Order: sequence, then structure tokens, then C-alpha cells
Amino acid sequence: MSESKQYYFVAASRKYLCEDEGKPLSETLSERRRNFEARNLEVNFWLIEQPAFLEAPEMASIKKQIPQPAAAVVTTDPNTMRWLKLRLEFVVTGEFTAPSASIPDPLASLAIA
Repeated sequence: MSESKQYYFVAASRKYLCEDEGKPLSETLSERRRNFEARNLEVNFWLIEQPAFLEAPEMASIKKQIPQPAAAVVTTDPNTMRWLKLRLEFVVTGEFTAPSASIPDPLASLAIA
């Protein structure tokens, strides 16, 4: 197992993040990605539809707060998470350490491709 990292997330219903906020969110993430690339920084955030980490037992109380199916933006940077939280309403925030026994892949999705 690779070394565990701390991951931060904002999560909401997939409809809210990907449809209702879809255009603004995709524009926001594209802008942030361009900013990172222009500064030669590694992109450290990912949009995940139906994130598997919400199935972990320790995430049960958070999952209950989010209309299903869910989506999340996951990052390894707490500043990126705070930046997203300031731009999005109706989201739940949290953090977890992965890989772990209950979250082997922090970026896994339950969505069928």
C-alpha cells in the first residue's frame, strides 16, 4: 500500500454539482487547472461522480447528509478545499486519510463508465 495522504472534499448531490452548478463548477475548475499549469504546479483536485469513499463506514454520517447519487471534488490541499467551499453553497465538507483499509483508492468512483 502506498503512503497515506490526507484528502479534503466538498460533496453534494451529483445533480447540484454537475448539472445545477455544472457550468460554473466546470469553469471554476478549468480556471483553477489553468492557474496551476501556468505556475507549473501539480493539479491536486479531482471531480468524482459517485465517490466510493462515501461508502466507507466512517463516512456514514456524511453520506446521510448528501442527496444521492453524490459527487465530490477531492483535493490534497486544504487551501483548495476552502477555496471551493467559498464558491459553492449546499455542500458538505470533510476529510479522510487514504489509502486505508476502508478507502483503498481515494479517487475511485462507483459510477458506471
